Amino acid sequence: MSQPGTYQNLHLQYIAGEWRPGRSGRTLEDRSPYDQQLLATIPMASREDLDDAYARAAQAQLAWAATGPAERSAVLLRAVAIFDHRRDEIVDWLIRESGSTRIKAGIEWASARAITLEAASFPGRVQGRILPSGIAGKESRVYRKPLGVVGIISPWNFPMHLTQRSLAPALAVGNAAVVKPASDTPVTGGLLLARIFEEAGLPPGVLSVVVGAGSEIGDALVEHPVPALISFTGSTEVGRGIGRIASGGEHLKHVALELGGNGPFVVLADADLEQAAHAAAVGKFLHIGQICMAINRIIVEQPVYERFIELFVDRVSKLPVGDPSLPDTVIGPVISAKQLEGLQKKIAQAKADGARVLLEAPAKGQVLPPHVFADVRPDSELFRNEIFGPLVGISAARDEEHALELANATEYGLSSAVFTGSLERGAWFAQRLRAGMTHVNDIPVNDEANAPFGGEKNSGIGRFNGDWAIEEFTTDHWISVQRVPRAYPF
Repeated sequence: MSQPGTYQNLHLQYIAGEWRPGRSGRTLEDRSPYDQQLLATIPMASREDLDDAYARAAQAQLAWAATGPAERSAVLLRAVAIFDHRRDEIVDWLIRESGSTRIKAGIEWASARAITLEAASFPGRVQGRILPSGIAGKESRVYRKPLGVVGIISPWNFPMHLTQRSLAPALAVGNAAVVKPASDTPVTGGLLLARIFEEAGLPPGVLSVVVGAGSEIGDALVEHPVPALISFTGSTEVGRGIGRIASGGEHLKHVALELGGNGPFVVLADADLEQAAHAAAVGKFLHIGQICMAINRIIVEQPVYERFIELFVDRVSKLPVGDPSLPDTVIGPVISAKQLEGLQKKIAQAKADGARVLLEAPAKGQVLPPHVFADVRPDSELFRNEIFGPLVGISAARDEEHALELANATEYGLSSAVFTGSLERGAWFAQRLRAGMTHVNDIPVNDEANAPFGGEKNSGIGRFNGDWAIEEFTTDHWISVQRVPRAYPF
């Protein structure tokens, strides 16, 4: 494959098989969170655009589902090749549009590519079953079929990967999809992927990307009669609303919800403290903590509490801050001025709650340097709520059981981690954590394309990746065949 030219006209939307402006009469200015450079001015989609997208998706899905597994796999594999050839272009967009550092953008590109490659195997992995029957002459068959049309609402923090995590599996097993990316990241969260799949040969209409105001098309995307499933990644508050609409509206539908987190990072007294401090710095400050899996609370057993603090603060204080396009930068901009304002309120509240300030510095533009607090109480906002930024609190635990109690003292249950000198002790501790994912002697920020990703409690419903994604995006159809006349009771 020759080196392609860069994608053009990303101010247009891919709606119902064609690139065109949205018809709402309103525009979205897509700007870089680092320097406010205008990246695109996008005419936003209307309710009529959404209707067009869903209507064409329902029509195109029938032929796409009837396409053989080898053909669907080939489209996904061509998309992987396009990811490879356009790596620099994709990374550049992630840096400019989402404020990703070059390090994080490379990780996100690799994650989105990996789920696309994994999904390429899904068409051949969708399997039915034949069940025994207690009725003479009957054969029970269970067919595994695509749901139909899937609506995908994706967030701004890992926009390409968190769209592709639903989109690639949904397409692979024979669904059509309508994607609504976050308004902060319309290109990396949707329009780039539409270009990639178009280039890969996905039939027109199977995928639409609608960029529009949530007030105009947000609820409509969920309550629309066409989609059989809504996949949403974002806040618990919004996820609850989507769940209510999907389960209580006129048209009932499946939901896959990956919501907020309040991830604990537990350091037991026998842990390698140097390694734990290193891991904590990465697990907290990758993409400046704007990750649902990021460390939200650090809980350390009392005997090693002060020593861990010393090592952690020393490492965090040396993290490079500033321009996200530079190769070594770790701390880049937060996504928006509104997000920055919310983080500054959290800083003020942490101080008012009596937390000990270990590290702080003023923001420059939308770049907020790391803030680290110690002696954080379990009843404080910093402990109880998701932070989603470069702030972290450290709390002391009397012993292992107290550390477990503190780790579980949250309404969330997404990702978590524990550091210890004994792997079996760590595995036992992990089993008692109420979370969908726990990592022993590693950071909580882990996502592998063949491993189940999802949370417990208010962190979501369902699992993504691998066999779990196949299950989420398909449904069972029981068909029985009565080979001989059956004797009925009357």
